[in-house]
Amino acid sequence: MTSGVIDPDAVPRHAVPMTAYAMANLHPTPVLHEEVLTYMERVQSTLDPFGGRFLVHGAPAREVREGSWPGGLVVVAFPSYEDARAWYDSEAYQALLPLRTRHMPGDLLLIDGVPEGYDPAAKAAAVRQSSAFATPIGQETPVPPMPQ
Repeated sequence: MTSGVIDPDAVPRHAVPMTAYAMANLHPTPVLHEEVLTYMERVQSTLDPFGGRFLVHGAPAREVREGSWPGGLVVVAFPSYEDARAWYDSEAYQALLPLRTRHMPGDLLLIDGVPEGYDPAAKAAAVRQSSAFATPIGQETPVPPMPQ
């Protein structure tokens, strides 16, 4: 279970492969350690066999419009979730990873994108129709359940 929000194995896989993403919120120090620079020099070679490409690399938020965002954002696109997972679990990336994690903490997740033509209104209608949508006692408007 991932943080009690969504069980990734319960999320249906789509018949058509969708782009997936590795997204990280990293917390660099003011001066990057030599091992982090080595990691940066070598990470692309671990992405290439899985079709990974950087969309955003370590950029601090240009403008935080809601909440707070400490750190730098990294977004890497992959042809599919399976490719993203295979990259992260690969021997090459796992060997390289400690060069960053020893000196730059952060959070990383793998997530599916949405299919072409995705309609958020249709998604809302489907959620309303599902059993995952509950009406609390004494409340006229149903609200989605809160994550545990």
